[in-house]
Amino acid sequence: MSLWHDTPDIDAMNAKQRNSIGEVLGIRFEAFDEHSLTASMPVDARTHQPYGLLHGGASVVLAESVGSSASYQCIDTSRFYCVGIEVNANHLRAVRTGRVTATARPVHIGRSTHVWDIRLTDDSGKPSCISRLTVAVVPLGETPAGR
Repeated sequence: MSLWHDTPDIDAMNAKQRNSIGEVLGIRFEAFDEHSLTASMPVDARTHQPYGLLHGGASVVLAESVGSSASYQCIDTSRFYCVGIEVNANHLRAVRTGRVTATARPVHIGRSTHVWDIRLTDDSGKPSCISRLTVAVVPLGETPAGR
């Protein structure tokens, strides 16, 4: 049984990156299967910290982008929207060049919250970051609690 409410449209997801931080950082959605969504991002001057390494914040932007987009694919967007309410990351390995690829898999898909495990790897498949994202599923017309 598939995780998705609607079949993800990779081209549409990439088009939604225009005029956003996803476009600035070069985030590109690449693939999905029954239980995961994958996106990648270049490791270059846009995503480096001052010492030439992938910036941890850029890794978090990629993780939250793929996890939030995965949540949107799991809901009825005519009735709900999603907002991230917590994200954390453990940076495991420095990356200087190439691309990092993030794969989001669900830990919990509930009526009001989703929790995603997001693993980032470098071009050789070595892990560079592990992130967890919690997303609130909010009825249209309502504001998330505390906002």
